Amino acid sequence: MRRLLVLPILAAATVAHAAPAPPLIPMPAQVMPGTGMVRIGTGSIISVPDGDDGASVAAQLLIERVMMDRGMKLSSGSGGTIRFQRDPAIAGGEAYHLVIDSRGVTISASGDRGLIWGAMTLAQLLSPDAQFGHAVVLSAMTISEAPRFAWRGLMMDVARHFQPIETLYPIVDAMVAQKLNVLHLHLTDDQGWRVEIKRYPRLTEIGGWRTPPSSGGEPGPKVGGFYTQAQLKALVAYAAERGITIVPEIDMPGHAQAAVAAYPREVGVLGDQPGTGHDWGVNPWLFSPSERSMSFIRNVLDEVLAIFPSQFIHVGGDEAVKDQWQRSPQVQAQMAALGLKTENQMQGWMIAQLGEYLTSKGRRLIGWDEILEGDVPTSASVMSWRGEKGAVDAANKGHDVVLSPAPNLYFDNLQSDRSDEPPGRLAVQTLEQVYSYDPAPAGIDPERIKHVLGAQANAWSEYLATAKQKAHAIFPRLSALAELTWSPKDKRDWKGFVARLDPQMLRYQREGIAAADSAFAVNFRVQGSRGDALRSGKVRLVMDTQAGAGAIRYASNGKASAKARAYAAPVTIPTGTMVEAAAFLADGRPAALPRRFDASRAALLRATASDLSACPKGALGLRVPLLSGQSDDAPAFNVNIFDTCTQWTGAPLTEASGATIHVARLPRHYGLAHEASALREHYAVTAHGELVVRAGGCEGAVLASFPLPDPHTAPSRMQFRTALVEQKSDADMCFQFTSSLSDPFYAVEAVTLEDRR
Repeated sequence: MRRLLVLPILAAATVAHAAPAPPLIPMPAQVMPGTGMVRIGTGSIISVPDGDDGASVAAQLLIERVMMDRGMKLSSGSGGTIRFQRDPAIAGGEAYHLVIDSRGVTISASGDRGLIWGAMTLAQLLSPDAQFGHAVVLSAMTISEAPRFAWRGLMMDVARHFQPIETLYPIVDAMVAQKLNVLHLHLTDDQGWRVEIKRYPRLTEIGGWRTPPSSGGEPGPKVGGFYTQAQLKALVAYAAERGITIVPEIDMPGHAQAAVAAYPREVGVLGDQPGTGHDWGVNPWLFSPSERSMSFIRNVLDEVLAIFPSQFIHVGGDEAVKDQWQRSPQVQAQMAALGLKTENQMQGWMIAQLGEYLTSKGRRLIGWDEILEGDVPTSASVMSWRGEKGAVDAANKGHDVVLSPAPNLYFDNLQSDRSDEPPGRLAVQTLEQVYSYDPAPAGIDPERIKHVLGAQANAWSEYLATAKQKAHAIFPRLSALAELTWSPKDKRDWKGFVARLDPQMLRYQREGIAAADSAFAVNFRVQGSRGDALRSGKVRLVMDTQAGAGAIRYASNGKASAKARAYAAPVTIPTGTMVEAAAFLADGRPAALPRRFDASRAALLRATASDLSACPKGALGLRVPLLSGQSDDAPAFNVNIFDTCTQWTGAPLTEASGATIHVARLPRHYGLAHEASALREHYAVTAHGELVVRAGGCEGAVLASFPLPDPHTAPSRMQFRTALVEQKSDADMCFQFTSSLSDPFYAVEAVTLEDRR
């Protein structure tokens, strides 16, 4: 017989101050303890009012979620222990009340979404720990809540790297479980057009596929894909039944290369026909503002509107460099006829025209904050991504706004600087940093704060090529997003959130979601230099985790376990030791997979790409894969695409008799637009440039110089070895490539120093 578990959520009022918070994400606005308790287990009955389809849907979602997250089979019937009911007195379509007492559980709401959110709260209460399959006894309580913000969103970029439609359904399920309600699909960009438009089939036949970039040899076969209208309609219906609105984005006037590749005469500016793009960043192709192009766009929007019934339609508006418009006599003549003096005003006119068209169809336009540069009407809503200034300016002008600032809510930013992170942007945004963000920026007039609709995180996919990589980037930061958009600000508490995240991580695991454990993994840092450690034969090691959950325990040359040595302060270990460590929770489970630190001489004499830093006046901005779209997380390289120069700070050169530099040649596929002037070219003295290795920094003495091979014929990974004369001191070791800016670029994969002993 299975053991009956009691969930000590909130006991009687007299001891409520000592009771733990309920294991809920997001945290409710109000939780009032009661007296008594009720048992819920397999066979418990759920009742709904006769003929109430919305309540029936909420009940079915509860059944499915509890089976997945707890392994308990609930059933529908009359006289149930769990009851759904309508209450018109509960204001707001997303608000609900949940009452637990000795008679059972009652979920009340006036709207369908409220019933769903109440069901999801109960599902979390019924999956509070690791005891899968066991019944739960709930302490009596009353939960009353409504969301802080109306827009609680996640953007999935399916344009840069196409993802099969079936990979989006788990995203919807994870969103509804934590009361997020907007899924924004970035459907078009330079690198792909992902939505079927029946009137213009070449948009997907040509624009849906691209030739991948090359690092020197012949490019591979085309990659891409698109969604049929039937597939998207099915996804929209699935999401809508779960309280989630899908907002489509058709990016314009910039990020238009895929469309121009398919229909250059209809929408292009200068008449040329590029291929579908493979360069990340900002590219020059724009939609023309001519009537032929505007008619094309309106026809596209008509089919988009038939797929997506959402109130808002996103039209992009970002990163549209205006060089093509500046060089087009036709566009300049159109501007003169309209009385417009700048190309930004031309974009504003274009966005306003589309806004009027969408209004005539009963919809609303939303775009990235660049649309403000064109004096668009206040009927246009603004999604602020370039920090918060766009939101502040827009709200004060009377626009509705959604906060989506970089880097705070950009989920393609790495979650740590660990070497086992997959590719992404190197502006690290930890779980705590995301949780700490508040989408009510200072500077908005108090009377205008009503224009803040909410917040949204963005999962741009230049470096998120697979569903697994996207899951790693999104989860568990999605949980932080859920709480910062739903819960009252005064209910947010980082330590409490970390404690409540533990059962949520278990739910992710049961749902097959590969959530990142970066916040809970043990980090290792060496106090002092590697050279000192090698010379003394001792390593001073610091261990910590981002979240601080659990107690760190470690083993030297063994397996970390809940009974291993407890870490309390920096430890000194002899060289040659392998340390394994993990943070263990109160029930003995590790909060993350154990991590290892190798203190052998060979490891201390080796640096990987993650150990290297930028050269002076530079910055490492990206962690990139060897091949665009590779399915594996490794190899990955921390790079500065503007200056291919990195250094190993404090390299232990006194202990080295030689060095082997492992090098990779990477595709130079970046649309830099007007930032191209920031590229730094180093003078080459051989046909294809050199790798120059220096000691003492990037102006130091040359240790070695290696001619680089012909990129069109040589493999993309190579090694260079040199002997080293005995060095009197450790020093920064600089690796500088002098290859042409028109060729692929190079990065150091690893540096191995040969032991002088």
